[in-house]
Amino acid sequence: MTTPTLTDRLSQVIRDVPDFPSAGILFKDITPVLADPALMRETLSSMAEPVVGAGITHVVAVESRGFLFGMPLALELGVAFAPARKPGKLPWHTVREAYTLEYRSDVLEMHEDALTLGMPGAGRPRVLVVDDVLATGGTAAATCRLVERLGGEVVAVSVLVELGFLDGRSRLPGRRVVPVVRY
Repeated sequence: MTTPTLTDRLSQVIRDVPDFPSAGILFKDITPVLADPALMRETLSSMAEPVVGAGITHVVAVESRGFLFGMPLALELGVAFAPARKPGKLPWHTVREAYTLEYRSDVLEMHEDALTLGMPGAGRPRVLVVDDVLATGGTAAATCRLVERLGGEVVAVSVLVELGFLDGRSRLPGRRVVPVVRY
């Protein structure tokens, strides 16, 4: 009997939720992954492995489900963490970037010193962008633009799930996209 792969196990627990958050959207619910500590640990290791040795200095994760993977990845990689948040959620001076999704438009913000705080003279920040799902690519592309506006270099975009049929990679030309599961 063959042992199921990580991808197989994740595909078994990630739920499809039709018409959420609006009609016509098939939402990938990752909360069952979060409920299984062993599966979550293995998932995080799988997300970290492709960038070990790549000189990552920061993980930038996208609000809010990206935080669930981004902060533990930063700890595993031993690097700084910086959040990309919705408007008005960060208390310091921010830089903002607008973007569109398949069902709405939005804005992300980061602190203007997010990639330099605590790292004076450390050179150009090398960033791993993290989110839970890559769908149409709007959120990931906006986050990459924010990172670059703040002087960082995006080394890779890491996601738990890539919805390949929505072609989000097309909004990330020339970027290394590393999904754990691809539908």
